[in-house]
Amino acid sequence: MTARRSTTIVRWLGALALLLVGVDHIYEYYGRDYQAIPTIGTLFVLNFASALIVAVGLVAPVPRFAGRFGARLVDLFALSGIGIACGTLAGLLISESRPLFGFREFGYRSEVVISIGLDVATVVLLATFLALRMRSDSGRIGGTATA
Repeated sequence: MTARRSTTIVRWLGALALLLVGVDHIYEYYGRDYQAIPTIGTLFVLNFASALIVAVGLVAPVPRFAGRFGARLVDLFALSGIGIACGTLAGLLISESRPLFGFREFGYRSEVVISIGLDVATVVLLATFLALRMRSDSGRIGGTATA
């Protein structure tokens, strides 16, 4: 398997994990009535929307349309995905120990465990993607990177 292909596979898996983080949150919003919780409900919808946008950005043929800045834009999407996953995980961990915006999470229901697993998977996969990209870019001095 070529380095470029493995980089693409890791990027796509990271995008899928991130999308599933968003799906888990929109399920909580509608299926567990988090829509009735002020601020937290809104944050769950925003989590879904941002995860969807970033996941699409990670799998879209951005470099073809954005020219020489395309590869860096994909890197920015990857960093954004890591930020979303870390923010989600931080919010969950805070709400387990003290109220966050007046809401406190109790226990590790299946949705919470799934969210933690997907957040960690997103961070690991997208960080791996960025590390692979940096490694492949270090061999190209003055060249353009590909996603």
